[in-house]
Amino acid sequence: MSSKPSKEIQTFPNPAADRDYEIAFDVPEFTCLCPLTGQPDFARFTIKYVPDQLCVELKSLKLYMWSYRNEGAFHEKVTNTIADDIIKAIQPRKLTVVGDFFVRGGIGTIVTVTHDKKQQA
Repeated sequence: MSSKPSKEIQTFPNPAADRDYEIAFDVPEFTCLCPLTGQPDFARFTIKYVPDQLCVELKSLKLYMWSYRNEGAFHEKVTNTIADDIIKAIQPRKLTVVGDFFVRGGIGTIVTVTHDKKQQA
C-alpha cells in the first residue's frame, strides 16, 4: 500500500519527559511551488525541538512535508506554517525550524522560525 501526503502530524508520548533533550530532523528534499510562477522551489529543512509531553512521529512528518509538493507557498509563509503546525501538535518546550531554499534567480533564501514555550508564558 502506498503512502499519501497528509497534513496530520501524529505524535507519541515523550519517553523522557522529565528531562530536556533535543530531537533534530533533516529534510533535504522539500519541494513546493512558487505561488506567482508555479515553478518548483526546492529546500532543505532542519527542524530541532525539545519535546514536552509529546514527540513527533517520523513517518507522519515525512507525509506532512510531502503534502507541500503541489502547493504554492512563499518561503516565509511555509516555514512559519510548518512551525505553527508542529507547535499545535506537540507544544514543544523549544522549537527551531530552518527552511534553506535553494538558489533561484540568483538568490537563495533562509527562513528561521523559533519558539520557546517559557517565553510564551
